Amino acid sequence: MRTRVLVVEDERTALQALSLLLEDEGYEVLKSERGEAGLQLALQEEPDLILLDIRLPDVDGITVLQRLRAGYSDAAVIIMTAETTSSNAIRATQYGAFDYVSKPINDEHLLLLIRRALEYRSLEKEVREFRQTPPQPGIPGMVGHSPSMQEVYKLIGRVAGSNATVLIGGESGTGKELVSNAIHEFSGRAKGPLVKVNCAAIPESLLESELFGYEKGAFTNAASRRIGRFEQANGGTLFLDEIAELAPNLQAKLLRTIQERTVERLGGNAAIPIDVRLIAATAHDLNEGVANGHFREDLYYRLNVVSISLPPLRDRAEDIPLLVQRFLSRSVRPVTIRQDALDRIMQHRWPGNVRELENAITRAIVLAPGGVITPECIQIAERAAATVPDSWVKQVPHRDGYWSVIRQVEERLVRGALEDAGGNKTEAARILGVQRRLLYDKMSEFGLA
Repeated sequence: MRTRVLVVEDERTALQALSLLLEDEGYEVLKSERGEAGLQLALQEEPDLILLDIRLPDVDGITVLQRLRAGYSDAAVIIMTAETTSSNAIRATQYGAFDYVSKPINDEHLLLLIRRALEYRSLEKEVREFRQTPPQPGIPGMVGHSPSMQEVYKLIGRVAGSNATVLIGGESGTGKELVSNAIHEFSGRAKGPLVKVNCAAIPESLLESELFGYEKGAFTNAASRRIGRFEQANGGTLFLDEIAELAPNLQAKLLRTIQERTVERLGGNAAIPIDVRLIAATAHDLNEGVANGHFREDLYYRLNVVSISLPPLRDRAEDIPLLVQRFLSRSVRPVTIRQDALDRIMQHRWPGNVRELENAITRAIVLAPGGVITPECIQIAERAAATVPDSWVKQVPHRDGYWSVIRQVEERLVRGALEDAGGNKTEAARILGVQRRLLYDKMSEFGLA
């Protein structure tokens, strides 16, 4: 029996072209120009795969997809859309679409996708259940139509319906917190709390009580019981940013909490059950942290159940104009940007990613004469190249021995970063591009603590 494919497309020319393409490949083709008719045809004829347009004259494709799943159709579904928004990508995957293709459709890509979807369907015995209430369209702050961002949206859609722990990676300023917001928003825990903790922003001495809480009298000035962030997030999601900055003792306690799904407040003995979905994020390579002994390997595997890696802005430059327009739309006065100013923006590599771009556009809006942003309004702080002056290199005391020289260089770097950061250890670690724990170790080694 031939594989049956249902095509739901309201544009008759496109419908005919797709039908001919699929028939040439040996598929049996069913056709519909309307959503309701296509839905009934799918439930009656039980095709193996459905090509479903997202914009239909009577009912949108997302609604058809949702009702297909409610009607227990197990057909593989590929969404066809001319609007590759983050909301469409997330909603499509959340309601069980295998993937989606952008119009105009590339025939070879579509046929490859169909084969993959059919292979996936033959192996998949159970269809994931998704919530029946569609989420609100759009995720505040998430902008991008680039292929790399489309992959991020699809991962969010696939992981949101589960309780799996997620590890979000990416350079500073790429939007890791926005991804955590999206996962929570599209999850079954959306009505519960979303609690956020920046592990790098809270002093190590306070972070344990912040996460796990404490009982009255647990330490000096503990005049009353305090509920920690894990308990505050009960029934919802806990987002731990900069997870690489956790001290070893807190890593061990976090591991135990994840394994046992209970917390113990400081000064208490009771194990308190918790129901929390954990999302962690880091700008550092945790594999490297595991290799050098700064991060527990067992904790890493507990956190890295599902990983989402955010691309740096320089690798998705096609999204920059969209981001610029998003930031301009927030202005309290009408502002436009000249093409030569946008060209200047496109030429910069944006090492600070979306955050740096947003700051540059905010400054430009303030400086824009008559509400028009010119190249002169785009003030970009160029970073100095990380080179060592040749004169200093020639003076390196190589006869002192390799490790002695390396120690001198390290101490010089640490002292310089601390001076530039005004003594702020978190900022100094950021300047050096190292984990805060490594900075502490070097400060102790050089007597700077």
